[in-house]
Amino acid sequence: MSEHCLDGKNATASRRNFLKTTSAVTAGALAGSLLPESAVASAAPASAPFNPAGAMPTRNLGRTGHRVGIFSLGGQAAIEQPNNEAVAVPIIERAIDLGINYIDTAASYGGNERWSQRYVGQAMKRRRSLTYLASKTHDRTRDGSLKLLEDSLKLLNTDHLDAWQIHHIDHKEEVEQIFAKGGAIEALIQAREQKMVRYLGVTGHSDPDPLMECLRRFDFDQILLALNAADPHHRSFMEHLLPMAVDKQMGIIGMKIPARGRLLNSWQPEKSKDTGWSQPANKPGVLVMKEAFYFALSLPVSTVIIGCDSIAQLEENVQLARDFTPLSETQMAGLTQRTEPIAKQALFFRNWA
Repeated sequence: MSEHCLDGKNATASRRNFLKTTSAVTAGALAGSLLPESAVASAAPASAPFNPAGAMPTRNLGRTGHRVGIFSLGGQAAIEQPNNEAVAVPIIERAIDLGINYIDTAASYGGNERWSQRYVGQAMKRRRSLTYLASKTHDRTRDGSLKLLEDSLKLLNTDHLDAWQIHHIDHKEEVEQIFAKGGAIEALIQAREQKMVRYLGVTGHSDPDPLMECLRRFDFDQILLALNAADPHHRSFMEHLLPMAVDKQMGIIGMKIPARGRLLNSWQPEKSKDTGWSQPANKPGVLVMKEAFYFALSLPVSTVIIGCDSIAQLEENVQLARDFTPLSETQMAGLTQRTEPIAKQALFFRNWA
């Protein structure tokens, strides 16, 4: 879609293109059994203080055989802040109490101290068997990635990862590095052969093309990709990358759902210390969390990961997931049209060059 305001014929054409894309993707999702099965969910634990009879819907995590809750815990926000164990570890523990069975982290989260992995590792001492644990390597070489994995397993207090992913693939040059002799893909294959990891994946949020090239070169089990209601406005992942992942029956994990808050009308730029990667977020967003959340969940994703700053925020997201019903294509197109004026701040993670 255009970066400028939509009106008249342009708006009609854009809505028509959006509906065509979402229709094709949804059809693929049904074929791949990614949409939620009615009444298929794990019961919420008895410790849940609200809606104890409710259950989070689950979906297939591609061909892994894992049934994942539609809301999963991201390893950023409070969970990557320095010296924040008193806040971070209880969030992780509470997430597991509430039935979240997928936790995402990365070697790069929390800087050189790798705070995110340290906090998750504290919970894994007691709760490892309840969790599908995913981490990442940001190194593009075999040896560098294997060293990151060795350290990750120690910090996470586990002898294996359920998923190990190549982190933040941004440019075609990185794809060449990863698949060159001595590249990171060799580390992933070796780690799987040695049963240090079970499944392999890729992640990215800047540009769909390098990720699509990765999927052409290797049969990854899952993909972590940025999807929110502003996606169709610039370098859309929904247009080609998402259908490709559906066709390959991959586990599909959505991220950047509220764009670190910038998509929401509660965003207060003047109180934020985060000025973004390349795009400033200098005005409030246009959606409420329920709209942002349900847009992503109405796509053919297995789950979405969201980082949380507090237990209250975590519980709000769990309740939204429990109450989820899919949006219509028309509703989704309407949300996307509303995001057009703030597309750059909602897609701050995209390559705008």
